[in-house]
This record gives sequence, C-alpha cells and structure tokens, in this order.
Amino acid sequence: MTSHRDRATLGYRMFSPLGLQKTFIINMLGDVVHSWDLPYEPGNFSCLLPSGNMLSGVRTPDGPKGLPAKGGLMQERDWNGKILWEHRDDFQHHDYVRCSNGNTLYLRWELLSKQNEKRVLGGIAGTEHSDGIWGDVVREVARDGAVVWEWRAEDCEEMYNFPLNPMCPRHEWCHANCITQLDNGDVLINFRYNHLMAIIDYETKKFRWHLCDYDYGQQHSVTMLENGNLLFFANGANVLGVGPEAGSRVIELDTKTKQPVWEYAGTPTFLFFSWYLSNAVRLKSGNTSILEGVKGKMFEVTPDGDKVWEYVSPHFVTEPHPMYTGGNAIFRHYFYAPDSTEIAGRLPTDAWHSG
Repeated sequence: MTSHRDRATLGYRMFSPLGLQKTFIINMLGDVVHSWDLPYEPGNFSCLLPSGNMLSGVRTPDGPKGLPAKGGLMQERDWNGKILWEHRDDFQHHDYVRCSNGNTLYLRWELLSKQNEKRVLGGIAGTEHSDGIWGDVVREVARDGAVVWEWRAEDCEEMYNFPLNPMCPRHEWCHANCITQLDNGDVLINFRYNHLMAIIDYETKKFRWHLCDYDYGQQHSVTMLENGNLLFFANGANVLGVGPEAGSRVIELDTKTKQPVWEYAGTPTFLFFSWYLSNAVRLKSGNTSILEGVKGKMFEVTPDGDKVWEYVSPHFVTEPHPMYTGGNAIFRHYFYAPDSTEIAGRLPTDAWHSG
C-alpha cells in the first residue's frame, strides 16, 4: 500500500470481501483493527450505525435463483458481535439503510404482473427469468418487522418511460443497486439497467427529480452530499465492460443543472475501471475515498486528483465459489473518522497506530 501521511485523511475503513464470511475495519496502515464473523457470505456489505453497532446483510439460500446481489437477512450486531435485531426477507437485494426514525429501508424483488411484463421495453429478447420479470420494490419496516411504507417500480408510471439497456437481460426491472433516505424522508434511488437515478417523493411516490444518462455507462452508489450535489461511481460500461475507451469515473453532479462539477478518472482511462460494484465517499477534508470494487482496491484522492493513500485487499476467495474464486472483490466501503460517533473511542484516535 502507499500513503502520504500529511495529505491523507485520518480514519478507518470498513469492508466485507465478497465470497467470504467476514467484515473488517482497517487503519491507515492497512492493519485489521476489528472484525466480525458473518453467518453467510455478504449480501453485500456491512456498515456502522451512529451507535457503533453494525448493520449487515447476508445471503440466504432461499428466494429467487440466478439474480445478482441477493441478500435475504439483515442483522444489527453490537461491537462484540451480539445480534440485537434481524429481519429476514429472502427477496431482499443490494441495499438497506437504517432510517432516522429507527425503521429500516431496503430493496427487494417482486414479480411483475403478466400484463406489466409486456410494458417493459428494451433488454435482450428472450432473456426473461424462468419465473417472469422481477421488479424492484423499496420497503420500509419497523423494528418489529411491520411494513410501514412501500414503493413499487411496477406501480410507478414514470418507470415505463425508461427502457432497459439493449445489452441487459430482461430478468430484472430495473436492477436498483442503492437507496438513501434524505433528510426530508424522500428516497434517492439508482437503477443500473436503465441508467436512471431518481428521487422518490415519500408522500406521492412519484419522481421529484430524475436523470437518465447513458454516458456514465451505468452507475453505483449514488449519494447526496451536504451541498446538495450527488456523488456516484460511474462504472463506464454497458454491462460487458469492453472497448478501448472503457474506464470508470467518480462524478460529483449538480442536481439543478444535471452537469458534473467534479470528477476523477484514470489516465489513460482503462487504468481506473470497475465495470460493476464500487463506491465513493466524500470526506470532511474535501478528499474523496474511492473503492475500485472489482480489484478490491481502496484509495483516496485530493480535489485535484492526486492519490494520497491506497490499499489493495489481501483477502482473496480461495475456496470454490460460483462467482468470486480467486478474487478479492468488494461491493462497497465506508470511512469513519476516529472521533466519529460510530467509532466513539472503540479504536485509537491515531489511525496510523500499528499496535
């Protein structure tokens, strides 16, 4: 790993290697300073809550077969691994977030009606799932598991305006891969297969804002910054990730003009490329922590694009696995400052400390 102590932002990073049943926190030296064992492999990440507890998802054996990024069981654990809460939904996939009111918001699949299957445009003809077409649902549950709010892509008339990418299979509509609940309760969501990011009005369940742009080559981890702009990982691929121009970017987007105001890219472009997975986190220092997920690489750049810290995960999958054997892929990473409420004295204030 490489680092510049005077320019890198002091803190800890958290990640769950795909295909392994572990979650790690590392310091600035890349040393593992805390870890949790998971009951199954990640589905797809773990993060810390303000309490210091861990919210994680794992992949259950039941539910739809052959769909990517399945989870199924969400759990809250304390620092020592004790389970404090869990919610099982074998149709859960990709993302989940703890709401400010204590509820949990997550993505799940639900089969479209045969009538609405016919309304789904685009994609590769004849590639529907054996069950039909699985559509995205955003569900909010209380601590006791009661459903208190739902949004269904199938019921949103605006969704039918955005066809699937012609290179995408028709087994899913439209492959949502991240959600965030905004301060006013609205839901920021991203759909990979039709290049669409949108803000769902919590009350009306209609789009308050949206952007569909094929130039980003699909995207992951769309989050809102304190300045109201969006930060996301533009994967730079139409699923297959081929061509001499292939390369990823991290984009900060002005939601009013819908234009980039900052970006990071490789030089040449193919040197920075993860055609799926990946995320970016804007740090309080103004730097950006980036995960190049396919390569298991985390690094930090300044606003000028100078790389000041880098780490490549040494946690490779050595056992036979249908997707990840021989790899060190990571879906998403998180950054926590030593004085954050999430860490709150549980780890040394000097994240460079080797002992």
